[in-house]
Amino acid sequence: MSKAPANTSAANTGGKGHSTLVYLRQHWQLYVLFMLPAFLLTVIFRYIPMGGILIAFTEYNPIRGILASEWVGFEHFQRFLSSPDFMRYLMNTLKLSVYGLLWGFPAPILLAFLLNRILSKSIKQKIQLVLYMPNFISVIVLCGIVRILLSPTGMINSLLGLNTNLMTKPGAFRTIYIASGIWQGAGWASIIYTAALSNASKDLKEAAVIDGANIIQQIKAVEWPAIKDTVLIQFIMSVGNIMSVGFEKAYALQTDMNIASSEIISTYVYKKGLLDGDYGFSTAVGLFNTVINVILLISMNAIVKKMNEGKGI
Repeated sequence: MSKAPANTSAANTGGKGHSTLVYLRQHWQLYVLFMLPAFLLTVIFRYIPMGGILIAFTEYNPIRGILASEWVGFEHFQRFLSSPDFMRYLMNTLKLSVYGLLWGFPAPILLAFLLNRILSKSIKQKIQLVLYMPNFISVIVLCGIVRILLSPTGMINSLLGLNTNLMTKPGAFRTIYIASGIWQGAGWASIIYTAALSNASKDLKEAAVIDGANIIQQIKAVEWPAIKDTVLIQFIMSVGNIMSVGFEKAYALQTDMNIASSEIISTYVYKKGLLDGDYGFSTAVGLFNTVINVILLISMNAIVKKMNEGKGI
């Protein structure tokens, strides 16, 4: 008597699967038509441009084209690695990325924990609106605001009683870059963690409160397990992009006085490629940057898998 429902369920499952296959065979044109635009866009704008990597190994001439340009092999890579400014560009990029990761990555997580403690939905929504708004400011407008605030007659100098143009200080560039990035993106980045926190067990939280657990203990025992996997995935992806510092913002905040710390690989690629017309060399530098990102991504994923019971990307 007990086996009949199981057999019936299995038959129903098999019947549904068979019906789905029959429907797909009969109406495959609809699925092809639906998927074709996304497939074509991916191929055209993602895979075909990969052929441009060949420019890094040639003395590229736009008139001759990639295949007709002179092949130089790894000459551009050797030129960049042997450049006296190579270590400065590399260290500036790494410092900006690593410091930004150390200070910027925990900010949205902490913000999500704080937002999760607000019980009033109306107040929470208003605070979230204020926190999300900076994300919709364009990078160039943001850099303009930063320049105005940090000018000799700006608000920051007025509050501190100083008359210094902080944008000309090489030592202040990284702090300005990272702090403005946190202000602009932390609120928006906290959305994914706030959503993950909604999966935290309310019963466990109530039990922890009854047992006398403080806020830190509640976060550690109830809320952190709910977002742990999300945090790890986001961290791996962030490490994989550690060399991909935003070009627009670094270039917009760059001045002749702070170039010692603001000149990074992406701004160097822009200047050599578009301003100087050295396309082959700039492509080689960009490819070097991408390869380092891939190596960091794979390495960090392997490390996290060992530390997290085999769970990674």
